[in-house]
This record gives sequence, structure tokens and C-alpha cells, in this order.
Amino acid sequence: MRIHTSEKPFKCDICEQGFSQSGNLTRHMKIHTGEKPFKCDVCKRSFSRNGDLTRHMRIHTTHIKIHIGENPFKCDICDRRFSRNHDLTRHMRIHTGEKPFKCDICEQGFSQSGNLITHMKIHTGEKPFKCDVCKLSFSRNGDLTRHMKIHTTHIKIHIAENPFKCDICDRLFSRNHDLTRHMRIHTGEKSFKCDIYKQGFITNGDITTPMSIHTDE
Repeated sequence: MRIHTSEKPFKCDICEQGFSQSGNLTRHMKIHTGEKPFKCDVCKRSFSRNGDLTRHMRIHTTHIKIHIGENPFKCDICDRRFSRNHDLTRHMRIHTGEKPFKCDICEQGFSQSGNLITHMKIHTGEKPFKCDVCKLSFSRNGDLTRHMKIHTTHIKIHIAENPFKCDICDRLFSRNHDLTRHMRIHTGEKSFKCDIYKQGFITNGDITTPMSIHTDE
């Protein structure tokens, strides 16, 4: 009846919080005493309440499912499976086209909250991803990754790292583009044509000089 009457005769002597049942007061007192009798068998972390331990255990059960390959949540459309229902829910938006996360500024929609957070950096101008080489900053990590390829390619030239090898003459190049251009020497391919004399050239640079002759006429 105390639930209906809101009567709470069991008072905490420390903070004066009231409880309708003595058992609730007993559990509450563990907050003040620091007693944590409920221990996790996996990571040995302790809790003052059994309910907190139960919620904590979900972290381990979900994590273990990932490692053992247990994926009980199945997509009915493409049969892909997931270890967590949350991941399945997020995946389903690919099929439904649902975009519940809206930008308050431009009203663009996104299927995942993380994509909205990344998008907002466009409006705020925030660029947390900084290049350690040239200090140029980017709003997205993917943009920084693509940018870094400029430096890695450039560094290969200086340290004489040449991973691209010609199978015919064994000459090495630091960039695949340079190898492709070199291969035309062996194949005889002349991709660049003079529009006036129809003469073919191996590289764009080769055609530049003859064209200057025509333009001076």
C-alpha cells in the first residue's frame, strides 16, 4: 500500500532520503559506505547494486559475440547478420533510405548521427584533423588521409624509394604515373596528337614544343 500512499517511513540518517521498503534503504546505504558486494566475474569491477552489475554485464556479452562470430540479428532484405540489434537498426536505413538526423542549418538528412556531426563542421568551420607535415587542417579524417598521399609520394622521390618497376627494362619509378608514361616508349603508344599535322607524341610535354611553332605562324 505504501506505493499508492507514497509513504516512505525508512529514512537515510545521512542524506535523509526516504524509502517505502527497508531493503531499498539497505541498498541505498551502500552508496555512503562505499560497499560494492556485486563483482563482475569478467573484469572484476564491483558495484553497490545488483542491477548495476546486470547492466554492466551486457558490455561483455555483446563484446564476446563480436569475437566468437555470433550474429543473431539478421537483415531480412540482404541476409547480412549483426551481433547487436543497434547495428541492424542502423544498417536497415541503407535499405529504407531513412535519414532521421537532420542538420538544423541546411536541413540535410543523414542516416547516422556520426555523419551529421562530421557535416556540422562544414558550417562551424571546425577542422580538427591536422597534417603533421604541412600543418594544413581538415574537417574530416578521410580528407586528411587523402591529403597525406601527397606527402608520402613526394617523400618517396627524396629517399629514392621507387616501388614501380618496368617489367621490360627493370627501370624503377617513384610514381605509377611515371611508369605508365615510360611504358609508352616500349609499346610505341602515342596518345597525344597534333591537330594540325596529325603527328603523334608519347607525352603531353612532347607535343607542347611543336604546337608553339604553329602558334607563332
